[in-house]
Amino acid sequence: MSRKAYPTDVSDVEWDLIKSMIPAESKRKRGKKREVDMPEVVNAIFYILRAGCSWRMMPHDLPAWQTVYSYFRRWERKGVWQKIHTVLRSQLRQLQGRDVEPSAGIIDSQTVKTTEKGGVKGYDAGKKINGRKRHIVVDTMGLILMVVVHTASIQDRDGAKLVFDKIDHLFPKLHLIWADAGYAGLLVDWVRYFIGCGLEIIKRCARTDGFKVLPRRWVVERTFAWLGRYRRLSKDYEYHPQTSETMIYAAMTNLMLRRLARNRRCSTT
Repeated sequence: MSRKAYPTDVSDVEWDLIKSMIPAESKRKRGKKREVDMPEVVNAIFYILRAGCSWRMMPHDLPAWQTVYSYFRRWERKGVWQKIHTVLRSQLRQLQGRDVEPSAGIIDSQTVKTTEKGGVKGYDAGKKINGRKRHIVVDTMGLILMVVVHTASIQDRDGAKLVFDKIDHLFPKLHLIWADAGYAGLLVDWVRYFIGCGLEIIKRCARTDGFKVLPRRWVVERTFAWLGRYRRLSKDYEYHPQTSETMIYAAMTNLMLRRLARNRRCSTT
């Protein structure tokens, strides 16, 4: 790499962790061979996430924005980001002495504004925000298990069903999920009957004044704080909710890569 490095660039150790999961060049007989450097494509995507700029404002010393965007969308359609995210999460859980498959999780949502870009959006009367909701389920380490982005007009209890429908059968050992009072009611029985998992509501004590850290719920709030480091996620700039979900998976991939690489460097010193 002849250019000056950006803080978001992947190190050699980080690239070694994911390079085998990057799709190989198509073996077509016709057409130009791949000339772009794949680590630089990943660097450019992570730059967009952290800097929060548009694709067209990508620095000129990175690959052309059209090329980077093309790879991002191609990997999104093929589920590459979710695959990398799943592998890294499993490695990080094993590194912490945890089982690969989580047995407990925490669910919560975050409402964010959208822009004039278009796409589905709605009004969250509780937060008084016009935009979309990011519904996530995390494990007890705060690592994301599932992301669903939907219109903000859908209430948490109904939005949670969209998440549970996707998470069903993916994590067979998952038997308990914690949630706040917004998920109380008929959803508890629905989750037990259709998903076969317990949904435990953690309520705030009515006699408590001011801020208080609530058991388990702080874990998912910390995950949202991690995502807040990525300025591209400060609003929902994407047209398709599926692209918004991919952006979140890519951000968590960057975060987990840093942790795994840091541990590998420490273990070799």
